[in-house]
Amino acid sequence: MSNISKTNDQILDFDYQLKAQDDAFPTLKVLDNDGKIVDEKALERADLSDDDLINIFHNMLLNRQLDIRSTKLARQGRFGFFAPTAGQEASQMASAYAFHDEDWLFPGYRDIPEIVAKGWPIWKAILWSRGHVVGNEYTTDDGKEVNSWFPQIIIGAQYVEAAGVALGLKKRNKKAVSYAYTGDGGTSQGDFYEGMNFAAAYHANEVFFVQNNGFAISTPRKLQTAAPHLAAKGWAVGVPSLVVDGQDAIAVYLAAKEARAWAVSGKGPVLIETLTDRFEAHSTAGDDPLRYRTKEDIADWWKKDPLIRMRKYITDKGLWDEDKENDYIAQIDARIDEDIKKADNIDKQKISDYLKNTLEVPGYAMKEQIEKFESEGK
Repeated sequence: MSNISKTNDQILDFDYQLKAQDDAFPTLKVLDNDGKIVDEKALERADLSDDDLINIFHNMLLNRQLDIRSTKLARQGRFGFFAPTAGQEASQMASAYAFHDEDWLFPGYRDIPEIVAKGWPIWKAILWSRGHVVGNEYTTDDGKEVNSWFPQIIIGAQYVEAAGVALGLKKRNKKAVSYAYTGDGGTSQGDFYEGMNFAAAYHANEVFFVQNNGFAISTPRKLQTAAPHLAAKGWAVGVPSLVVDGQDAIAVYLAAKEARAWAVSGKGPVLIETLTDRFEAHSTAGDDPLRYRTKEDIADWWKKDPLIRMRKYITDKGLWDEDKENDYIAQIDARIDEDIKKADNIDKQKISDYLKNTLEVPGYAMKEQIEKFESEGK
């Protein structure tokens, strides 16, 4: 009787419930800020070879250089919309490394690097940012299909789209999954819940990522929701959910790998919240982070730079050094230079092209407009 009373007391103890929520999601961590392993068993479970470690770090460096070069192009007026990614390299690239070519990626607009990691040419990413139709061709330079949806501009909508594909993969008995990314702001959207609920109800092959970078544009995470952990929202639909140190590439990879294995086995989706940060503005479209953040806050996060952490680890293992890094960055820059030239040399779209691409079957008025602009060479 006393045990029942104690349980009932806890059920009715709302302070206890809040504390229980906070305690329910410990953070998965393998690599600390100094590049030291804090969980040898987790490292062994990740089963990353030396080549894997180098490949992940290569992708993280590619991510950082894309951020640096894209920001410069945007300031020169040579880029379209761009959402900086500095600070999220482990969250993005280490997670993406756990998935396979046959898996379907559903990115948000900040997740261009994950598509590039799947083989999407950088020059097409540049064209996408400029609104050019060729930027919506998801093929490699040699014509191979890249299993990715377009970078979704509507916040959280990719969760619904990914859930549909995940169910399709399950019904076709495919050993593949769809995986979708959104930010902490995306969890405040109805599509976020609806996509997860649908995938959970049908035990679809899906892995959902929430990159908790602290701000939905200028709104801090604490003003978006009272939930102590965004991963708790996965529990609301019956989805296994976990919180990961998003600056720790090995922990992020391990979580993604295990989640993919669960989902591809037909057991249903998984939600992963990565605790990370965007060191820069929300986008290059006039956002000033110092209007809602402090220099001290940003400087503290730079000390947790995922590149520093991973660099220290692989350097201590004898796999990396400064010369190797400089050489690889030079390769990346040369690649980006070539892709910029290629994007710049693509034929500009005409007004008639935009109209033709708007509807599969244009209406009468649109046909007249197309004919008019074509006759004018526009």
